[in-house]
Amino acid sequence: MASVKITGLAILAASLAATGCSSSGGSDQASVRKVSLSGKQQAGIGVNAYLWRASLDTISFMPLNSADPYGGIINSDWYANPELPDERFKTTVYILDTRLRADGVKVAVQKEVLVNGNWQTASVDEGTGAALENAILSRARELRLSSIDE
Repeated sequence: MASVKITGLAILAASLAATGCSSSGGSDQASVRKVSLSGKQQAGIGVNAYLWRASLDTISFMPLNSADPYGGIINSDWYANPELPDERFKTTVYILDTRLRADGVKVAVQKEVLVNGNWQTASVDEGTGAALENAILSRARELRLSSIDE
């Protein structure tokens, strides 16, 4: 009987230590929004899952710097096309909605060119961000349709 109590206390202590409870009374962790693709309440990421997956798929050729599925922000690192090593691009994808909507994604693109051994900011064609947004939306629709068929 005593060994059961000791084992129970050890498990309780281990679980409290693992959850990182604090005595400050506040929570250091962000709360998880509970929204599904259809608007029903369920545990998951804070943005539309189809847009999230489609965004990662679309910019998968670029190195990933950071991704926040609760805030809906994906940052790539600099990518240089091997055929054009004197220019490089970096993207930030913002997923703005929990629903699959055309205005639910925004892409910001940065460009730098190599001039005399130094990278300098250059202008980006206005259609570049829109083209990436359209590619993400197309992929998200494909993912949505494939999930319906299953």
